[in-house]
Amino acid sequence: MSAVSQQSQVVDNIQAARSAPLLVRLGRHFRRYGALWLMVLPTLIFVGLFAYVPMYGLRLAFYNFDPAKGLMGGTFAGMKYFNQFFKSGMFVNILTNTLRISLWTLVMGFIAPIILALLINQIASTKIKSFVQTVTYMPHFISTVVIVSMINIFLAPNTGMIGRLFPNTNLLAKADLFTPIYWITEVWQHMGWNCIIYLAALSSVDLALYEAAKIDGAGRLQLIRYVDIPTILPTVGIMLIMNMGSVLNVGFEKVFLMQNSMNLSASEVISTYTYRIGILGNQFSYSTAIGLFNTVVNFFFLVLANFISKRASDTSIF
Repeated sequence: MSAVSQQSQVVDNIQAARSAPLLVRLGRHFRRYGALWLMVLPTLIFVGLFAYVPMYGLRLAFYNFDPAKGLMGGTFAGMKYFNQFFKSGMFVNILTNTLRISLWTLVMGFIAPIILALLINQIASTKIKSFVQTVTYMPHFISTVVIVSMINIFLAPNTGMIGRLFPNTNLLAKADLFTPIYWITEVWQHMGWNCIIYLAALSSVDLALYEAAKIDGAGRLQLIRYVDIPTILPTVGIMLIMNMGSVLNVGFEKVFLMQNSMNLSASEVISTYTYRIGILGNQFSYSTAIGLFNTVVNFFFLVLANFISKRASDTSIF
C-alpha cells in the first residue's frame, strides 16, 4: 500500500469516527480515558460543589431578599443595590483603602520573593541554602490569629520590641501606619513560601551557562542579570497575571483582627464592610452586590493583565 493510500485511509477513519453518533463517540472516549476521568472526578466534584453551586447565590444581588421565601423568593430589584453602594458615602473611602492596601501588598509581595529566590540561588553550599529556605518559609505556616497577636506584642507601647522605639505611641492606633504595618508583615510572612516557585524555575538552568559566563568574566550580578532573570521571566509573567486576579481581595481575617476604632478610617476594606453589612446588619442582598462588584473588578484586571502579557511577551494563562 502506497503512502498516499495509507494517508487516505487514515483520513477516512477520522471522518468515520467523527460522523459516528454522539453516544458511540462518548463510549469510545471513556473507554480510552476512563481511568483519567476517574482520577480527576473527586476534584471535579469538589470544585463543582464549592465553586459553582454557590454562584447561584449571586441572584441575591438583583433581588430583594426575603428570608421567609428563601433564595427563590423576593421581588426583582435590578441594579438597586449596586447604585446604593456607588452612591453611599463609604464607597470612595472603602475603595481607596482596598486599593491602597492591596496594591502595596501586591507590588511588594511580588518583588520580594523574586529577589529572595535570586539571592538564595547564589548560595553555593547546599546545607546553608536548605537552612535559609526553611527559615524563610516557616512563617507561612503561622496562623493569622497568631501573626496578629505577634504584631500587637511587638508594637505594644513601651513594652514591645518595636514599640519601645516610639514611647507612649500606639502604632496600631495610627491610621496612616496601618497600610505599612499590614504589607510589611504580609511580605515577611509569605515571601519565603512564594519564592519556592522561582527557585524551581532557577533549578532548570543549565550549569554550563554559569560556567561559560564565569569564564567570560561575569560576576554574581552579571550572572543574575543575564542568566537567572531571563530564566524566570515566563514564570514571573504567569504569577503576575494570577496576582492581578486578586487585586481587590485584601485578606479579611488579618484586616479585621488588626482593626480598632482609631484606625478604622484607613482599615475598612470591601471584605470587612461586606461582613458588617451582610452578617451583622442582615442586609444580604446589599452585601452580595458589593461582593459581586469586587469579583467583576478582579476578573477585569485578570483579563487585562493576561491580554497585555500575551501581546508583550507571548506569555498568558489563556
